Amino acid sequence: MPEGHTVHRLAARHQELFGGEKVLASSPQGRFAEGAALLSGSVLDSTEAYGKHLLHHYDGGQALHVHLGLYGKFADGDGEPPAPVGQVRLRLHTDLHWLDLRGPAACELLSPPEVDALRARLGADPLRAGADPDAPYARIRRSPTALFALLLDQSIVAGTGLIFVTEALFRAGLPPTTPGRDLTPDGWRKIWADLVRLMTAAVDTGRIDTVHPQHLPEAMGRPPRVDRHGGEVYVYRRAGLPCHLCGSAVLRADQAGRNSYWCPRCQRAPRRSRAKR
Repeated sequence: MPEGHTVHRLAARHQELFGGEKVLASSPQGRFAEGAALLSGSVLDSTEAYGKHLLHHYDGGQALHVHLGLYGKFADGDGEPPAPVGQVRLRLHTDLHWLDLRGPAACELLSPPEVDALRARLGADPLRAGADPDAPYARIRRSPTALFALLLDQSIVAGTGLIFVTEALFRAGLPPTTPGRDLTPDGWRKIWADLVRLMTAAVDTGRIDTVHPQHLPEAMGRPPRVDRHGGEVYVYRRAGLPCHLCGSAVLRADQAGRNSYWCPRCQRAPRRSRAKR
Protein backbone atom coordinates (compact mmCIF):
# COMPACT_ATOMS: atom_id res chain seq x y z
CA MET A 1 0.00 0.00 0.00
CA PRO A 2 1.39 3.44 -0.90
CA GLU A 3 2.61 5.39 2.12
CA GLY A 4 1.70 8.98 2.84
CA HIS A 5 4.45 10.62 0.81
CA THR A 6 3.07 9.04 -2.37
CA VAL A 7 -0.38 10.50 -1.77
CA HIS A 8 1.08 13.95 -1.11
CA ARG A 9 2.99 13.71 -4.39
CA LEU A 10 -0.22 12.72 -6.18
CA ALA A 11 -2.10 15.67 -4.69
CA ALA A 12 0.56 18.07 -5.96
CA ARG A 13 0.59 16.40 -9.37
CA HIS A 14 -3.18 16.55 -9.79
CA GLN A 15 -3.26 20.20 -8.75
CA GLU A 16 -0.62 20.90 -11.37
CA LEU A 17 -2.61 19.11 -14.07
CA PHE A 18 -6.15 20.25 -13.30
CA GLY A 19 -6.11 23.08 -10.74
CA GLY A 20 -8.54 25.84 -11.73
CA GLU A 21 -9.74 23.83 -14.74
CA LYS A 22 -13.16 22.46 -15.63
CA VAL A 23 -12.78 18.68 -15.86
CA LEU A 24 -14.80 16.08 -17.68
CA ALA A 25 -15.29 12.86 -15.72
CA SER A 26 -16.33 9.38 -16.74
CA SER A 27 -16.16 5.84 -15.43
CA PRO A 28 -15.20 3.48 -18.27
CA GLN A 29 -15.54 0.55 -15.88
CA GLY A 30 -18.98 1.73 -14.84
CA ARG A 31 -18.58 1.33 -11.06
CA PHE A 32 -18.34 5.09 -10.51
CA ALA A 33 -20.69 6.17 -13.30
CA GLU A 34 -23.14 8.04 -11.06
CA GLY A 35 -20.40 9.90 -9.20
CA ALA A 36 -18.56 10.74 -12.43
CA ALA A 37 -21.75 12.19 -13.92
CA LEU A 38 -22.18 14.46 -10.88
CA LEU A 39 -18.52 15.49 -11.02
CA SER A 40 -18.23 16.14 -14.74
CA GLY A 41 -18.10 19.82 -15.65
CA SER A 42 -16.90 20.94 -12.21
CA VAL A 43 -13.84 23.12 -11.61
CA LEU A 44 -11.07 21.69 -9.43
CA ASP A 45 -10.40 24.27 -6.73
CA SER A 46 -7.71 22.41 -4.76
CA THR A 47 -6.30 19.03 -3.85
CA GLU A 48 -5.44 17.69 -0.42
CA ALA A 49 -3.56 14.73 1.02
CA TYR A 50 -4.28 13.58 4.54
CA GLY A 51 -2.37 10.46 5.48
CA LYS A 52 -3.16 7.90 2.81
CA HIS A 53 -6.33 9.69 1.69
CA LEU A 54 -6.52 11.93 -1.38
CA LEU A 55 -9.14 14.63 -1.78
CA HIS A 56 -10.05 16.73 -4.80
CA HIS A 57 -12.12 19.77 -3.80
CA TYR A 58 -14.44 21.08 -6.53
CA ASP A 59 -16.51 24.22 -6.86
CA GLY A 60 -19.93 23.73 -5.39
CA GLY A 61 -18.51 22.04 -2.31
CA GLN A 62 -18.29 18.42 -3.39
CA ALA A 63 -15.08 16.46 -2.89
CA LEU A 64 -13.69 13.40 -4.61
CA HIS A 65 -12.19 11.01 -2.03
CA VAL A 66 -9.73 8.33 -3.14
CA HIS A 67 -7.97 5.75 -1.02
CA LEU A 68 -5.67 3.63 -3.17
CA GLY A 69 -5.47 0.65 -0.83
CA LEU A 70 -3.29 -2.24 -1.94
CA TYR A 71 -4.01 -2.16 -5.65
CA GLY A 72 -5.05 1.37 -6.61
CA LYS A 73 -2.97 3.25 -9.19
CA PHE A 74 -3.12 6.51 -11.10
CA ALA A 75 -1.84 7.13 -14.60
CA ASP A 76 -1.83 10.46 -16.43
CA GLY A 77 -0.74 12.00 -19.69
CA ASP A 78 -1.03 14.92 -22.06
CA GLY A 79 -3.49 15.52 -24.86
CA GLU A 80 -6.36 13.24 -25.76
CA PRO A 81 -6.83 10.27 -23.42
CA PRO A 82 -6.10 6.85 -24.91
CA ALA A 83 -8.69 4.12 -25.26
CA PRO A 84 -9.35 2.69 -21.78
CA VAL A 85 -7.25 -0.36 -20.92
CA GLY A 86 -8.26 -2.56 -17.99
CA GLN A 87 -10.69 -1.58 -15.27
CA VAL A 88 -10.60 2.22 -15.25
CA ARG A 89 -12.75 3.31 -12.30
CA LEU A 90 -12.44 7.03 -13.00
CA ARG A 91 -11.18 9.12 -15.88
CA LEU A 92 -10.68 12.88 -15.66
CA HIS A 93 -9.62 14.98 -18.62
CA THR A 94 -9.36 18.45 -20.09
CA ASP A 95 -8.14 19.57 -23.50
CA LEU A 96 -4.57 19.37 -22.19
CA HIS A 97 -4.37 16.43 -19.77
CA TRP A 98 -5.99 13.17 -18.72
CA LEU A 99 -5.95 11.05 -15.57
CA ASP A 100 -7.02 7.42 -15.02
CA LEU A 101 -7.65 5.65 -11.71
CA ARG A 102 -7.67 1.87 -11.44
CA GLY A 103 -8.33 -0.50 -8.55
CA PRO A 104 -8.79 1.88 -5.58
CA ALA A 105 -10.12 0.75 -2.23
CA ALA A 106 -12.34 3.85 -2.20
CA CYS A 107 -13.52 6.25 -4.89
CA GLU A 108 -16.48 8.35 -3.80
CA LEU A 109 -17.96 11.81 -3.61
CA LEU A 110 -18.17 13.37 -0.14
CA SER A 111 -20.09 16.33 1.19
CA PRO A 112 -18.30 18.93 3.36
CA PRO A 113 -19.57 17.30 6.61
CA GLU A 114 -18.36 13.92 5.37
CA VAL A 115 -14.93 15.39 4.60
CA ASP A 116 -14.81 16.82 8.13
CA ALA A 117 -15.71 13.39 9.53
CA LEU A 118 -12.92 11.78 7.50
CA ARG A 119 -10.36 14.25 8.83
CA ALA A 120 -11.64 13.80 12.38
CA ARG A 121 -11.01 10.06 12.39
CA LEU A 122 -7.41 10.41 11.20
CA GLY A 123 -4.39 11.02 13.39
CA ALA A 124 -1.73 13.67 12.95
CA ASP A 125 -0.04 13.60 9.54
CA PRO A 126 3.70 14.40 9.76
CA LEU A 127 3.50 15.94 6.28
CA ARG A 128 0.73 18.42 7.05
CA ALA A 129 1.66 21.90 8.18
CA GLY A 130 0.53 22.53 11.72
CA ALA A 131 0.13 18.87 12.64
CA ASP A 132 0.10 18.52 16.44
CA PRO A 133 2.43 15.74 17.69
CA ASP A 134 1.01 16.04 21.21
CA ALA A 135 -2.29 14.50 20.13
CA PRO A 136 -0.86 11.12 19.07
CA TYR A 137 1.47 11.02 22.06
CA ALA A 138 -1.49 11.48 24.41
CA ARG A 139 -2.77 8.10 23.18
CA ILE A 140 0.62 6.41 22.85
CA ARG A 141 1.77 7.21 26.39
CA ARG A 142 -1.31 5.52 27.92
CA SER A 143 -1.20 2.37 25.82
CA PRO A 144 0.39 -1.02 26.59
CA THR A 145 0.24 -1.83 22.86
CA ALA A 146 3.53 -2.19 20.97
CA LEU A 147 4.85 0.94 19.30
CA PHE A 148 4.98 -0.90 15.98
CA ALA A 149 1.19 -1.32 16.00
CA LEU A 150 0.48 2.13 17.43
CA LEU A 151 2.50 3.93 14.76
CA LEU A 152 0.73 1.96 12.02
CA ASP A 153 -2.68 2.94 13.42
CA GLN A 154 -3.93 5.65 11.06
CA SER A 155 -6.15 7.09 13.78
CA ILE A 156 -2.98 7.90 15.75
CA VAL A 157 -0.45 8.84 13.06
CA ALA A 158 -1.74 9.25 9.50
CA GLY A 159 0.35 8.38 6.47
CA THR A 160 2.93 6.15 8.13
CA GLY A 161 3.22 2.70 6.62
CA LEU A 162 5.36 -0.34 7.22
CA ILE A 163 8.60 1.11 5.85
CA PHE A 164 8.52 4.42 7.69
CA VAL A 165 7.47 2.81 10.99
CA THR A 166 10.04 0.01 10.78
CA GLU A 167 12.88 2.37 9.92
CA ALA A 168 11.93 5.11 12.39
CA LEU A 169 12.00 2.56 15.22
CA PHE A 170 15.43 1.37 14.12
CA ARG A 171 16.74 4.92 13.97
CA ALA A 172 15.33 5.50 17.46
CA GLY A 173 17.03 2.35 18.76
CA LEU A 174 13.73 0.89 19.99
CA PRO A 175 12.45 -2.65 19.39
CA PRO A 176 9.06 -2.78 17.67
CA THR A 177 7.59 -4.52 20.73
CA THR A 178 8.26 -1.54 23.02
CA PRO A 179 4.98 -0.68 24.82
CA GLY A 180 3.68 2.76 23.99
CA ARG A 181 3.50 3.68 27.66
CA ASP A 182 7.29 3.18 27.91
CA LEU A 183 8.03 5.88 25.33
CA THR A 184 9.28 9.04 27.01
CA PRO A 185 8.19 12.53 25.87
CA ASP A 186 11.70 13.17 24.58
CA GLY A 187 11.70 9.82 22.78
CA TRP A 188 8.41 10.68 21.09
CA ARG A 189 9.63 14.13 20.03
CA LYS A 190 12.63 12.53 18.35
CA ILE A 191 10.51 9.91 16.55
CA TRP A 192 8.04 12.55 15.34
CA ALA A 193 10.81 14.83 14.10
CA ASP A 194 12.41 11.87 12.32
CA LEU A 195 9.13 10.93 10.63
CA VAL A 196 8.70 14.52 9.46
CA ARG A 197 12.26 14.53 8.10
CA LEU A 198 12.08 11.12 6.38
CA MET A 199 8.63 11.59 4.89
CA THR A 200 9.38 15.11 3.63
CA ALA A 201 12.50 13.81 1.89
CA ALA A 202 10.42 11.03 0.33
CA VAL A 203 7.96 13.59 -1.06
CA ASP A 204 10.88 15.43 -2.66
CA THR A 205 12.57 12.37 -4.17
CA GLY A 206 9.70 9.94 -4.72
CA ARG A 207 11.50 7.12 -2.86
CA ILE A 208 12.07 6.13 0.74
CA ASP A 209 15.68 6.42 1.88
CA THR A 210 16.24 6.07 5.62
CA VAL A 211 19.99 5.53 6.07
CA HIS A 212 22.34 8.28 7.24
CA PRO A 213 24.93 9.51 4.70
CA GLN A 214 27.73 7.52 6.36
CA HIS A 215 25.77 4.30 5.76
CA LEU A 216 25.03 4.78 2.07
CA PRO A 217 26.48 2.13 -0.29
CA GLU A 218 29.19 4.43 -1.63
CA ALA A 219 30.28 5.38 1.88
CA MET A 220 30.37 1.79 3.15
CA GLY A 221 31.67 0.15 0.00
CA ARG A 222 28.66 -2.15 -0.23
CA PRO A 223 26.38 -2.86 -3.19
CA PRO A 224 23.19 -0.81 -3.39
CA ARG A 225 19.92 -2.33 -2.31
CA VAL A 226 18.00 -4.16 -5.00
CA ASP A 227 14.31 -4.27 -4.16
CA ARG A 228 11.11 -3.38 -5.97
CA HIS A 229 10.41 -0.75 -3.29
CA GLY A 230 13.75 0.95 -3.94
CA GLY A 231 15.51 3.15 -1.45
CA GLU A 232 18.27 2.46 1.08
CA VAL A 233 17.01 1.12 4.41
CA TYR A 234 18.41 -0.34 7.61
CA VAL A 235 16.17 -3.33 8.38
CA TYR A 236 12.99 -3.29 6.28
CA ARG A 237 12.81 -6.50 4.18
CA ARG A 238 16.39 -7.37 5.20
CA ALA A 239 15.66 -10.42 7.38
CA GLY A 240 18.75 -12.59 7.80
CA LEU A 241 21.09 -9.96 6.33
CA PRO A 242 23.72 -8.20 8.45
CA CYS A 243 22.82 -4.92 10.13
CA HIS A 244 24.69 -2.02 8.50
CA LEU A 245 25.75 -0.78 11.94
CA CYS A 246 26.66 -3.83 14.02
CA GLY A 247 26.64 -6.82 11.64
CA SER A 248 23.97 -8.76 13.60
CA ALA A 249 21.44 -10.66 11.51
CA VAL A 250 18.23 -8.68 11.04
CA LEU A 251 15.22 -10.47 12.53
CA ARG A 252 11.66 -10.75 11.27
CA ALA A 253 8.44 -11.74 13.01
CA ASP A 254 4.71 -11.38 12.54
CA GLN A 255 3.35 -8.54 14.64
CA ALA A 256 -0.11 -7.01 14.47
CA GLY A 257 -0.66 -9.02 11.29
CA ARG A 258 2.33 -7.43 9.56
CA ASN A 259 5.99 -8.35 9.02
CA SER A 260 8.14 -6.61 11.59
CA TYR A 261 11.91 -6.23 11.10
CA TRP A 262 14.52 -5.17 13.67
CA CYS A 263 18.13 -5.54 14.75
CA PRO A 264 18.42 -7.43 18.07
CA ARG A 265 21.53 -5.49 19.06
CA CYS A 266 20.85 -1.95 17.85
CA GLN A 267 17.22 -2.11 19.03
CA ARG A 268 17.54 -3.57 22.51
CA ALA A 269 14.62 -3.03 24.87
CA PRO A 270 14.96 0.16 26.93
CA ARG A 271 16.09 -0.44 30.51
CA ARG A 272 12.73 0.79 31.78
CA SER A 273 10.91 -1.88 29.76
CA ARG A 274 13.25 -4.69 30.87
CA ALA A 275 12.76 -3.74 34.51
CA LYS A 276 9.04 -4.39 34.23
CA ARG A 277 9.49 -7.93 32.93
